[in-house]
Amino acid sequence: MNHALCKLLLAVGLVSLLAGCASKSYIVLLEDPQGGVGSVQLTGKNGTQTLDQARYAADLDGAKAPQPVDPQRFEKDFAGVLAARPILPASYLLYFQSAGVDLTPESQALLARILEDIKGRSAVDVSVIGHTDTVGHAEANEALGLQRAQRVVEILKEQGLQTEALRVESHGERNLLVSTSDETDEPRNRRVEVSVR
Repeated sequence: MNHALCKLLLAVGLVSLLAGCASKSYIVLLEDPQGGVGSVQLTGKNGTQTLDQARYAADLDGAKAPQPVDPQRFEKDFAGVLAARPILPASYLLYFQSAGVDLTPESQALLARILEDIKGRSAVDVSVIGHTDTVGHAEANEALGLQRAQRVVEILKEQGLQTEALRVESHGERNLLVSTSDETDEPRNRRVEVSVR
């Protein structure tokens, strides 16, 4: 689900929650996972206001300019809606040293964070996709991409990964992160994508 739709649904949910139980209904904008904030124009019988800052609120009747929401009031009014939000999918890129299945030190360090993310979800679906650069034959790169994906799964299982919903595949030298010509050694293309949903 795209982030704009998530924000809209959250905003609608926050308004709907309060419409029946609050004496004065209002809308609050929240930041998306990347820190971005959309914009909402409220037009009511008392005027029009534009809401475009995170954690600012405006009354639905458009009477007053948007104001920052008191954090305690926000938690009190929206605790139920916030608790019902699903955890957003996460994607991680792990990179490999040259033509093999050895992770870079930075990627090795990222494995603990991936495992923590997986363990923090009640129902989890994990996708592990191996990629290569364009050095070598396409068939060999397809096999190497699969070996890389399988190696990541093996390491995660050694560290405690327990999930039945696990998909492992290779894209080989297809779906390059950095577009290159054939026989190009590009470190950013030697990767495994781990998606956690």
